Amino acid sequence: MEYATQKLAEEKVFKDPVHRYIHVQDQLIWDLIATKEFQRLRRIKQLGTTYLVFHGAEHSRFSHSLGVYEIVRRMVDDVFVNRPEWDKSERLVALCAGLLHDLGHGPFSHAFEHVFDLDHEQFTRRIILGNTEVNEVLSRVSDQFPQKVSEVIAKTYPNKQVVSLISSQIDADRMDYLQRDAYFTGVSYGHFDMERILRVMRPQPDQIVIKSTGMHAIEDYIMSRYQMYWQVYFHPVSRSAEVILKKTLERAKFLYKDGYDFKISIDHFTSFFEGNVKLADYIALDESIIMAYFQFWTKEEDAILRDLSTRFLNRKLFKFTDVDPAKDWEKLVQLEKLFDEAGLDPNYYLVMDSSSDLPYDFYRPGEEGERVPIYLQLPNKDLSELSRSSDIVDAISGKRRTDHKLYYPKDLLDVNNPIHEKIIAILNA
Repeated sequence: MEYATQKLAEEKVFKDPVHRYIHVQDQLIWDLIATKEFQRLRRIKQLGTTYLVFHGAEHSRFSHSLGVYEIVRRMVDDVFVNRPEWDKSERLVALCAGLLHDLGHGPFSHAFEHVFDLDHEQFTRRIILGNTEVNEVLSRVSDQFPQKVSEVIAKTYPNKQVVSLISSQIDADRMDYLQRDAYFTGVSYGHFDMERILRVMRPQPDQIVIKSTGMHAIEDYIMSRYQMYWQVYFHPVSRSAEVILKKTLERAKFLYKDGYDFKISIDHFTSFFEGNVKLADYIALDESIIMAYFQFWTKEEDAILRDLSTRFLNRKLFKFTDVDPAKDWEKLVQLEKLFDEAGLDPNYYLVMDSSSDLPYDFYRPGEEGERVPIYLQLPNKDLSELSRSSDIVDAISGKRRTDHKLYYPKDLLDVNNPIHEKIIAILNA
């Protein structure tokens, strides 16, 4: 029997709080889950620093990746089966792309990427195509199969219909993380009727469309996403923790380049600090190692590194205030000067952080980051872009919301110190 069609002697299931059960029948999928690169995702949190705000948010990229796989499996094995518009030969590449789409996430994900100028999707493709256990398993299907899976994740795969299952404005990735993140944070915003959405999905050439009778389920999904971003993903306290995490790593990187003598060897970080990250080093780094180094750094001689790592470990976070960089730039310049005078390095202790989201957009030719819209299939089989039929979606289409906050260590500001008093007055103005 060819490896691509080989089934397990008995179906395996993972008990899951979101999907109830995750079903695995293919030997290929079972073997991929067992690789060390996929098992590493157990040691990467799905929501980064959010657990410092919502204490239940300890779930991993591993569980999310299984969830995305399960949604894709339901699409291709249940919803699309026997539909002439779906090419069943694409089943396996779709399942593998769903399972492996987050393989390249680093510890604390986006904050980590920001500090070291990395791209997790690029590392996902490097793991799939490199000298790894994942590549060895995928190559059992064919020599070209790893490249196919990589192209789906890179959104360059010729069949855009397959790409849209993993990456679009309504895809398996978003449908899993919204529900999973809502469950583990304990909020109600991320819940929507996924069963209904799956029932009304229809494969079309180069895309997936939604039967028009399912429009209200799609509205609910889009509003759920909007609320999750502003109530959970962009929570200002979680962003404070992320600011401190980034500044801790930036300080360690600065000290390394300055020739600082760390008490504990920083071998795990060397290639990151030097900007020449080897794939083996990337795979070897996870959040348990980051947290161990933060523990080590609480004993370092450098006062800034010691303070920032201690703050992150013990949740002694920065306070924040709203700021408009366009209107408040004079205030920001004044604050930087006062922080310097007070002996508080503004590079680490006065940080502006911005969050921005576009909940839904339609196709705007030539615009950067243009998005393929969600189409409704009308009773006569014509397609209509979602916002033309939905007043709710039309109200938020193309509207980017941005929020700017200024983070600072309020606990280090003493009202009896004249310079600190000026700082406090400006911050409270």
